[in-house]
Amino acid sequence: MKAVCICCEVHIPYDVKWYWPDESYSTVEFERFFDQHRIYSRFEKVVPDILSMNEALLESIDRGASYTFNVSGIFLDQCRWHPAVIDSFRELKNRGAGFACSPYFHSVAALFPDSTEFREQVKMHRTKIEELFKYEPKTFINSELLIAKNIVPAIRDMGFSCYICEGSDNMIHEGGPLHVYRGDMPTLMRHINLSEDIDTRFSDRGWVCYPLIADKFASWIANMEGDVVTLYFSFDSLIRHHKKQSNISQFLAELPESLGKHGIDIISPQTAVNVFEHEHLETLKTNSTARYGLHNLVGNHIQHLYIHELTIISKMLKDIRDSPDYSNLNYIYRCLQQSEILLEMGNENTNLGAERAVNIFSIISDLKRAILEAGK
Repeated sequence: MKAVCICCEVHIPYDVKWYWPDESYSTVEFERFFDQHRIYSRFEKVVPDILSMNEALLESIDRGASYTFNVSGIFLDQCRWHPAVIDSFRELKNRGAGFACSPYFHSVAALFPDSTEFREQVKMHRTKIEELFKYEPKTFINSELLIAKNIVPAIRDMGFSCYICEGSDNMIHEGGPLHVYRGDMPTLMRHINLSEDIDTRFSDRGWVCYPLIADKFASWIANMEGDVVTLYFSFDSLIRHHKKQSNISQFLAELPESLGKHGIDIISPQTAVNVFEHEHLETLKTNSTARYGLHNLVGNHIQHLYIHELTIISKMLKDIRDSPDYSNLNYIYRCLQQSEILLEMGNENTNLGAERAVNIFSIISDLKRAILEAGK
């Protein structure tokens, strides 16, 4: 093993309200469908933790780490309440961190039959990253690490040169995802087990490998055959581990030195695709996958119906582009594409899946009504 890529998702979704349409059908605004108070309160609460964790990541970078952040547009919009958060990510960038690009609204637009909406959101996100951080992202990471054969050509055409997706079994049939892979564009795949060791198991005192220290983790990687391990975990998990006093900051600070003992560097995804040979992987052109499996996003009839409703609304919105209500309705529509909404309607959410579906379809119905009225 020669290198490790560390990627971190930074995202706080917009919470959908439990919603019942008014008989009067009042004006459709963001606050009508989304819990603005809860969104604001949660962000306020987590800001000190974000700033503290970014300070820890600065120390890790100073010791030789490299990080690529996938910061959603929705998160960046919330940062207007606390500009210091943006400043802290700017400092990480100034010390050598990079940024990936993704759909602005952490959306499932990649699942739509027409790629127009997907392309527009990717362009929105790239523009936002360039404006805020003076950084041009060349790495693309889709919402929920989703990859499908119809979207990779679109990403390539937009000028990206590296794709990161889930390293699931239907993509990698033998061994782990330990190379740069060649499909329609160079692709890195998340090493699920090692990523989950940090993402979910790190502070689990019942885990057989607890406590996880940097030397132990580095030794696991050193004993693997391949070129590069790609780690992808959430920023929220780092905060959660930190709150549980699990020494996650110490782990990240010591990891560069521990890997270095085995001759392993921490590099950016862009560097990985430039320095390592690309292994051919036919499944990149034929199969689809997402984090924890595509079935979590589109595994039941309700989820498929929801995707269908979103595509209908997209066509409806095209007919009211000249309406003064268009921008507001289109923004709400895009917020309703958040991957979390589909995940909440999944089969694994046995307690609230059906209730969530009834709730969100009530919102969809009211939004369609508002679009029809705007077109009159």
